[in-house]
Amino acid sequence: MQRWPSLKQLQYLVALDEHKNFNRAAKACHVSQSTLSTGIQTLEDMMNLQLVERDHKSFIMTPVGMEIVERARNLLSDARDLMELGQHQGGVMHGTVRLGCIPTIAPFLLSKLLQVCGKTYPELELLLREDTTTNLLKQLEQGQLDLLILALPVEIGGFHCKTVGQDPFHMVMPASMAASLHTPFDYKELPNQSIFLLEREHCLTEHAVSACRLRDKSKINPFAATSLHTLVQMVGAGLGTTFLPQMAIDAGILDNTDLVAIPLPGEHPYREIGLVWRPSTTRVQTFYKLAELLAPLIENKA
Repeated sequence: MQRWPSLKQLQYLVALDEHKNFNRAAKACHVSQSTLSTGIQTLEDMMNLQLVERDHKSFIMTPVGMEIVERARNLLSDARDLMELGQHQGGVMHGTVRLGCIPTIAPFLLSKLLQVCGKTYPELELLLREDTTTNLLKQLEQGQLDLLILALPVEIGGFHCKTVGQDPFHMVMPASMAASLHTPFDYKELPNQSIFLLEREHCLTEHAVSACRLRDKSKINPFAATSLHTLVQMVGAGLGTTFLPQMAIDAGILDNTDLVAIPLPGEHPYREIGLVWRPSTTRVQTFYKLAELLAPLIENKA
């Protein structure tokens, strides 16, 4: 009879690849280092392949080992979805949802979502993780997360998506600067390098520049901030202006400053907020219920 690798052995191999260290991988799997090492060795013996090249100080994955890791991730993700099918038959809004969210949304939305969800669906637990869009999509693909809250448009590959609301952009600047501009103002009125944006890792920069139709790149300052709060500090110091989403303004990010939010030229620019999940999940009904909770929070009606 042919022997099959266990999911636990595959989990050990994937953890080793992710953590790049036997000790850290073992801790992540809640086993001893010797148990993890033995499990991987057993997997190699069973497959008659060398997956890991070891010496007394370090290791590297072999080429076939890397291929096995990627396939193991998919198997583990499918196994999680299979377990969900049984665990959540008792009700849609039960159990745990591992929810990822980007930094330009998380501080302004997640606390409200937790409060509303806790009151409406007390048997559903949300476990939160904040990270960049690229990292969150990778974690969703690998089965480490169940659901994402992202700003759209963004390339999501084969994942499924539901738009839950629109988040308008505003231009934020010192009140004295705003008083010197025409109404409506033109980007040509702004000094060169006077618009501060986030680092490229944050999709808000691309969304804002595209939605606000800012074509003159000479207006953009080469300094890149790491967060919206840093942008507010830079603009508050009188160094220029920036774009901020409505949800951050509603959450009070401009409180105790002399900054004002003014309408942007042309049509009302915005980013869309959407939920993203794997097509193989069995919890689509749960995600649609969460979308119903999110919509009024994004529209600031709750």
